[in-house]
Amino acid sequence: MTDPHVAMFPGSFDPPTLGHINIIQRSLKLYDRLHVVVADNINKRCLFTAQERVNVLKDIFCGSSNIIVTSYDGLMVNYARENGIGVMIRGVRAVGDFGYEFELAMTNKQMMDELEVLFMPTDPNYFMLRSSQIKEMAAFGADVSALVPKQVVDLLSTKDLRF
Repeated sequence: MTDPHVAMFPGSFDPPTLGHINIIQRSLKLYDRLHVVVADNINKRCLFTAQERVNVLKDIFCGSSNIIVTSYDGLMVNYARENGIGVMIRGVRAVGDFGYEFELAMTNKQMMDELEVLFMPTDPNYFMLRSSQIKEMAAFGADVSALVPKQVVDLLSTKDLRF
């Protein structure tokens, strides 16, 4: 049985951006509790380990008792089923995002009929913000502090960002 007051927001969060933070904060206006699930996908090449991404998100939301941050290395529908979650939140920036997310939502619906997907449009301030762009900008020495939380800026400074 799923809890209608609990939702999940899965993603790679490599790294978390202010756009991700905005979606999380807005989701909490709709749900009592939110699982922020870091996808630990071995097929995706990430700059940060899953544990680093979990740790930085936990640090960002350390004062929020209604946010559960964890990583998961399986299908997100299985995480939802295992945790009684009936809503998956997906941020969408543009029509291209929506097409991909819609197909993914239909696949997830086939695997877990009771799972609803909520598409949340990106706040206009973060419309063009992508994690991949953050990494590229940081690799070339750009100041990304207006695009990511301070904790991410600090974490980026520990990495060799050269291609």
